[in-house]
Amino acid sequence: QRTSFHRSQTLDFKNGYAFSRLPREGVGGETLFANQLSQDELDDLCTKGTTLTYGQVKRPAAPRFTPAFVAYDKKVLKFDAYFQEEVSISAEEHYRIRQVGIYYYLEDDSMCVIEPKVKNSGLFQGKLMKRHRVPKNEQGDYYHWKDLNLGIDLTMYGRTYRLVNCDSFTKVFLESQGIVVNPPEEMVLDPYTEQHRMPVQKPIVPTSPDPFRQFLTYDTKVLRFYAIWDDTNCAFGDHHPCVIHYFLADDAVEVREVHRRNDGRDPFPVLMRRQRLPKVFVDKNKNFPSCVLEITDHEVQEWYSPKDFAVGKTVTLLGRTFLIYDCDKFTQDFYREKYGITDFQPVDIKKKPLEKVAQVIPPYNGFGIPEDSLQNCLSLFPKPPRKDIIKMLENNLKVLRYQVALESPLREDKTRRFILSYFLSDDTISIYEPPVKNSGITGGKYLKRTKVTKPGSTPENPIYYEPSDFTIGSTIEVFGHRFVITDADEYVLNYLERNAESFPTATLQSIRDHLHPQKVVVETVSSGVPKKDLDDLIVEVQKQLKLQEPFNTRKFHEAFHHFDKEGSGFLDKTRFLNICDRFQVPTSTILLKKLIDYCSCDGDKVNYRDFLLAFPS
Repeated sequence: QRTSFHRSQTLDFKNGYAFSRLPREGVGGETLFANQLSQDELDDLCTKGTTLTYGQVKRPAAPRFTPAFVAYDKKVLKFDAYFQEEVSISAEEHYRIRQVGIYYYLEDDSMCVIEPKVKNSGLFQGKLMKRHRVPKNEQGDYYHWKDLNLGIDLTMYGRTYRLVNCDSFTKVFLESQGIVVNPPEEMVLDPYTEQHRMPVQKPIVPTSPDPFRQFLTYDTKVLRFYAIWDDTNCAFGDHHPCVIHYFLADDAVEVREVHRRNDGRDPFPVLMRRQRLPKVFVDKNKNFPSCVLEITDHEVQEWYSPKDFAVGKTVTLLGRTFLIYDCDKFTQDFYREKYGITDFQPVDIKKKPLEKVAQVIPPYNGFGIPEDSLQNCLSLFPKPPRKDIIKMLENNLKVLRYQVALESPLREDKTRRFILSYFLSDDTISIYEPPVKNSGITGGKYLKRTKVTKPGSTPENPIYYEPSDFTIGSTIEVFGHRFVITDADEYVLNYLERNAESFPTATLQSIRDHLHPQKVVVETVSSGVPKKDLDDLIVEVQKQLKLQEPFNTRKFHEAFHHFDKEGSGFLDKTRFLNICDRFQVPTSTILLKKLIDYCSCDGDKVNYRDFLLAFPS
């Protein structure tokens, strides 16, 4: 009726050394005596027979009890194995062979898998499976050393290992336990690794000059060619001057672009870096994307050499065409000695000057002044024409005024009078028409201040009117309208006399002859000299009134009588002139002044009754 089956401890340590001792208690805690026989000894006595001659056979002493973790401490079975791993992301290999070592620890029946680390392999190597008891099946069994042998496949956690060899200790142990060890197999190698370990077979090249000897002979010796790269077929293309360097030491070619000041290009030094340039390629598949890969030696059939360059020759380097037009002295000596070439005449690459096309100026359209409109034909962003600032400062506020009449076949235009103002600061002209009541024509500004060209002048060489062109009786054509100068201001005569050296004598004399009779009349009045007969003067005024528009003489008479409160027949000269200005008497200014001077008395009074004789009501 036992309920406890514990066994007593038989392993002990003393002074750091392990030793075994006899158990003091049996299974379940039974007391054991020192001279008590064991069950095995009792069984031997029961089966032992008696001997008559020599007595009982002496048997060796029973071995002392040793636990398994002591007996098999630090005893490990080591197997060489490999497993195959699938590779799906590489075009050069489809599977990979990985060599491992499987270790079985006898003390606790645990196992581990270790792969030797390879430098720069790119794989996770080392301990692939940590040390532990490996399950064998789903029933809960674990792998035992009895399951291990050479030439078998061992599956652990879905990965199958092929055991091909073991060490001597493993072989001796398995044979001592009665296991027949299979013959070892050859370890399978990784094909991709072995392919890269094999030395690359270099193609057999025909005998050629030694590159090291070529380097020592031609080091620092460079052929220099001057070329032109014609890029005019592309948008914004041009002729690019370049220098081609051919390095004799390694048959490399370099192209540098020659930059000039303000040429508008980025000043990068090298157009093509120093490299060997292919001339003829080996035939290959057209679908192969060689444009994005580097060119190798086996893809090129022929490289560029010194014999491919010459003055006057066209070469194509990496898709660009260069025309070689000259070379330096060293290059000429090299070709003269090696190839026997003596003709190095430079090619003329100077551009022919373009023929200048005469610029055709379109006709003047009438908008603005010709100089201002001409700027639209000379530049894309027109600028206003430059002005003579000195002239503007010297002649500021200086204006010459003339009275002009319009030449027109229409009856209503014959009585129209205009004031033409000539501005000396910028030679511009403006025309103003004084408003006349009940004339049916709105007065005011007739021509805005602008320059006026003479008839027959061209937009390329415009000729403008000047003060010398304005004489009494001369005709001025302004944009298709013709005006006749009938009178001038006294300031005009004074200005012309002060600057007589700048104007023709005929212009000055014309103004002087026109204004001189007026001065004579004024002088004779003031000095008491007999004036012109009143009847003749009245007849002339009435003749001009008949030629002009009808004049309301009745209201004209009423105005004078209204202001003469005393009925004396005399009015103040200032008031008299205001009445005349208000009614705008349609007669010549000269005749009107003569009539007023004739009727004046005592300087400040005017006899308006004598004056009204010329204007019958």
